[in-house]
Amino acid sequence: MEPVLPREEWIRTLPQAIAASCVLLLDPEGRILLLRYAEGQPSAGTWWLPGGMLDHGEDPPTAARRELYEETGIVLDQPLRFLGYDHRADVKGTGPVIDFFFHGGTLAAGQTVRHSPEHDQNGLFSLPELETTPLTAHLPTLTALHTAARTGTVVCLREGRLP
Repeated sequence: MEPVLPREEWIRTLPQAIAASCVLLLDPEGRILLLRYAEGQPSAGTWWLPGGMLDHGEDPPTAARRELYEETGIVLDQPLRFLGYDHRADVKGTGPVIDFFFHGGTLAAGQTVRHSPEHDQNGLFSLPELETTPLTAHLPTLTALHTAARTGTVVCLREGRLP
């Protein structure tokens, strides 16, 4: 019989993963709100959803709301709806990342977006426009999330794509 490791040693043998949360917001025409990473950021010049890593002890929906506010100044008055997750085995050498995605609803007409120091632009994009837009991650991710938001479904992605 193999010896049992003390709990502290056993925990160090388990895989480590980074967890992040993002919010998908649509305008009345179904366009997606994206933010562009500013110069000096690891993904400078590329566009992605508002979001970021969970703080210690924070749950994914709370992180999504916090990140949305920090990056855009937007405070949602309705509940977030879980859209799905994406498991990526390795992101820029940091190891596994699990992204949780939430639908934040429809942007109000004339909604202003405040930029954080992390971002220098925001925009509303239709899916066809995204084919020529430099994205931080995969276009199939945004396509699957857009469909899930419009149909009320949930998606489970692997490496940004449906398995």
